[in-house]
Amino acid sequence: MRIQIDQKSLSSHVNIVQKGISSRTTLQILDGILIETVDDKLKLTSTDLEIGIETYLDCNILEKGSIVANSKIFGDIVKKLPNSTVDIEVKDNNINIKCENSEFNILGSNPLEYPELPTIINKNSFKIPSDLFKLAIKQTVFATTQDETRPILKGVLLEIKKGIGSFVALDGYRLALKSIPLNIDEEINIVIPARVLNELNKILDDNDDELTISIAPGHIIFNMGETRVFSRLLEGQFLNYNDIIREDHKTRVIVNRKDFQDSLERASLLANEQKANLIKLNILQDKIIIKSNSEIGDVNEEIISKHEGDMLNIAFNSKYILEGIKVIDSEEIELHFMGSLNPCIIKSIDDDNYTYLVLPVRLAQDDY
Repeated sequence: MRIQIDQKSLSSHVNIVQKGISSRTTLQILDGILIETVDDKLKLTSTDLEIGIETYLDCNILEKGSIVANSKIFGDIVKKLPNSTVDIEVKDNNINIKCENSEFNILGSNPLEYPELPTIINKNSFKIPSDLFKLAIKQTVFATTQDETRPILKGVLLEIKKGIGSFVALDGYRLALKSIPLNIDEEINIVIPARVLNELNKILDDNDDELTISIAPGHIIFNMGETRVFSRLLEGQFLNYNDIIREDHKTRVIVNRKDFQDSLERASLLANEQKANLIKLNILQDKIIIKSNSEIGDVNEEIISKHEGDMLNIAFNSKYILEGIKVIDSEEIELHFMGSLNPCIIKSIDDDNYTYLVLPVRLAQDDY
C-alpha cells in the first residue's frame, strides 16, 4: 500500500476512530486501527467488539492495500507531524511514514486478523438533528450507573411511541428523561450503552446536520456520512420509569436556576463525601435556606423563591441534585415536592420536554 494524505485530515479521523478502542482489551490486534484503501478513499476502522467505528477520508492512492497500526503510536506520530502531505508506504507489515523532513518506520500487524464489524440487515432507520441528539445525551447520560451488578442501567433507554422519542437514564438515586419528536412510526424500545453515547457526544458537531440512526436486533448504527459508529445494545428489562414519576405534588417552588446552582455549589464545598455529600434545604414561603456542615465547619445560603403549597425540610446528595440542574438551560426552574421523604422533580420553566427526579436523603427532623 502507498498513499499520500493531508496530515490535518488524517489526524482528525484518527482521533475519531481512537474512541472505539478500549484500554482494557486482552487482544493485541484490538489495540490497532485497521487502515485500508477502499475505492478512492482511505478507510480507518477500530473496534473493541462492543463498539466499532469506521471513517472515510480523501487521499491520493498510489498503491492499494491494508495494514493494522498500533492506535496510540500511529496516532501520536500523525498528530506531531507538520501540517503538510503525509506519504505512507506499507511493505511486509512495515509502515514507512514520511512528512517533510520527518520519517518514521513502525511495525504493523496482519489486517486479515482484524475482526470485521457486523453486517446488519432488516433495520429501522430514522433521522435526527445532531444538536438535538447531543442535547438528549447531555441531559440524560450522566444519570446512568457505573454499577456492574445492574448492567441494564449502564445505558440510556430509547423508547419511541407515536413519533416521540423518550431518552431515559436512572441509577437508583435519580432519573433523567428527555423527550424529542422523531419522524418514525414504529414503536421501539432499546437500551444504548452510555459509553457509546459519551463517545458520540465528542464526535458529533454542534449543528443541525442530520444524523441517521439505524436499529437492528442487538445492534445500533449512527451514520454521520463519512463516519459510522456501531454498537451492541444492552440486553434486559429496563425499569418502568413511568411508575417513578408522579405528577401530584404538595409544594411547588420556582427559583432562578443559576442562583440556585451557585448556592448549591458553595454549600457543597463543606459537604462531606463520606456522608453522601449532604446538603439540607429549608423550603420556606418566599426563600430557600441551604445548609451544609462537616467537622471543618458549616455554611448557610439563602435564595429568593416563589412558593406554592406546604413548607418543608428536605436533604439531598449535592452531587445528584447539582448534576440535574447543570444540564438545564432555562433561566428559571420549578421544583415539585411531595414531602421530605419523596423524590423532588425538577423541570425547566421553558421546556416541558425535560424532567429530572432526585431522591432525598432521609434525616431525622432534629438534624435540619
